[in-house]
Amino acid sequence: MNFFKKLFNIPNKEVEEIQRQEIDLSLDDLFVHNFLEKGGKFLYCLKESEVVENLKSILKENNWNQLTLLDDKLSSFLNSHEVVMNRNFNSNFPVFLNCEHLIADNGDILFSSKQLKSIKLSEMPQNFIVYATTSQLVKDMGQGLTGIKIHHKDNLPTNISAIKNYNIHKNDDNFLNYGNSNSKNLYLLLLEDL
Repeated sequence: MNFFKKLFNIPNKEVEEIQRQEIDLSLDDLFVHNFLEKGGKFLYCLKESEVVENLKSILKENNWNQLTLLDDKLSSFLNSHEVVMNRNFNSNFPVFLNCEHLIADNGDILFSSKQLKSIKLSEMPQNFIVYATTSQLVKDMGQGLTGIKIHHKDNLPTNISAIKNYNIHKNDDNFLNYGNSNSKNLYLLLLEDL
């Protein structure tokens, strides 16, 4: 940095001001940045056919031949000849599911009982594949909870929780999370729908 200061004659005060400036990212860029910082694996898809191809690649890369499928709508992305789809929860197999919202300001993925049923995140398998669309991106947790309230106003879901860490080997020293490990090895298939 000293080299650039000398070369361009930049005073220390201006350098400090430049370093303090916030970078204003779009919602999708902010989410992706925070998601990747936490160790998530992200695959951006422009068409549903890309979702199918990326899903096949994930299964092949990890040698997974069985998935727990908690939403029958997602079965259209899978070929029953290539993978066994378990409709009943089994913690021994990776789970393929959708989510409520993607939280941009911290890179979390928000779920409710609509996706998780009555299963707690800590009881879920370590391996997750999440299907989401760009229209599910929200700025913060408040907007995510408001979105749940609007989308499900007649039948509010319970069991609202978020995956906050995508590295299963990282220990979270936050005493508020003690005994509630929600670290998952997570792949996100994000489809552009806007």
